[in-house]
Amino acid sequence: MSFAAEVKKELTGRIVSDDAAKPELAALLQMNGVTTLGFEQEIRVQTDNPAIARRIFSLIRQSYPAADVDFNVKQQFALSEHKVVTVVLHSQVEEILEDLGVDPFGLDQSVPAWLLNTEDKRAAFLRGAFLAAGSVNSPERSNYHLEISTGQEGLAEQLLDLIQDFLMPVKMINRSKHYVLYMKRSDKIVEFMKLIGATATMLRFEDVRLAKDMRNSANRMMNADMANLQKVANAANAQVQTILTIQSEIGDLEELPAKLADFARARLEHPDASLTEIGDYLEISKSGANHRMRKLKELAKQIDEGTFQIDQL
Repeated sequence: MSFAAEVKKELTGRIVSDDAAKPELAALLQMNGVTTLGFEQEIRVQTDNPAIARRIFSLIRQSYPAADVDFNVKQQFALSEHKVVTVVLHSQVEEILEDLGVDPFGLDQSVPAWLLNTEDKRAAFLRGAFLAAGSVNSPERSNYHLEISTGQEGLAEQLLDLIQDFLMPVKMINRSKHYVLYMKRSDKIVEFMKLIGATATMLRFEDVRLAKDMRNSANRMMNADMANLQKVANAANAQVQTILTIQSEIGDLEELPAKLADFARARLEHPDASLTEIGDYLEISKSGANHRMRKLKELAKQIDEGTFQIDQL
């Protein structure tokens, strides 16, 4: 089961108040789309997710106890395990469509204001929208991504406003004749999951995200340490080569001034040490070690340029 399916499974098992039931149901019907038969004598809602079908069924029964509603399951193709579930409403069709602001023809995409006049109702509407047409990547994936898709531009804009009202950075793009709302910040995805009531899967998402972030942080620190070690090794190697150039020219490091000779011998004896460590070994400051290394580099440069004179040491 995908992570998105786990989130939806949790949401479809959530018990909601009567006030929240209608906004969630309205979103489910709007986003799934409804068809009417026999001049509004019957409403049909199709989905390939049995849990969503059961959710629509139970929300209708909760919100409209007198309604005559049932559902049927059909195999989509011969020899296929894929099934389509249809929720069928046989009574109170006009009343329910008008009450929820659902236009079966998709011409009026506005949601009645009374369905969204409290924070709980707005959260319930977003829950229904996510159940109908939402998805979210597993936190184990390399990129965080949550989206809700609809073919209705007006509905997409209303959803955009609703999510932004909760101070969440959501964007909208047009993809293959669908309007897709999406967010990629992991902390905001966690907030959205909490808002719509996916508490258990939200906590799992957060645990995995934090563990992954800690691993990434540890890897970055290890890579930085490795880079620093490589930098020290490269610098030490260059310093050793400088001293070997001088030694090759003058024959014996004892020809150097005492302080430079001591430093050069220590550098050759400890080829993997940092300049600071060489300074500690000689009991001189880091700036003192740097000064002596610069002097040796100047001598090596003179040797390379052919201007070196041993009697000037």
